[in-house]
Amino acid sequence: MFKVIIPKATFKELEKIDSENQKLIFSKIKDLEKGIFTSDKALKGKHKGKFRKRAGNYRVVYLKENDILVITLIRVAHRKEVY
Repeated sequence: MFKVIIPKATFKELEKIDSENQKLIFSKIKDLEKGIFTSDKALKGKHKGKFRKRAGNYRVVYLKENDILVITLIRVAHRKEVY
């Protein structure tokens, strides 16, 4: 079981998204809490070390810290704007 930290700025991004997509994103966040990382991709370049989880047209970008089982959400945004 992982602990997911949602910073204030990321939470504000989530509030701007319509409720149908919010439900999908929160289900993906629950998957992160359970440790389900299937089909997540490691990012490259300046985002190296971070991962992304696909939620429809939105992406959940997160940082996984293995030592203490903490996942910090970096960004939740439409796929055109996330990177």
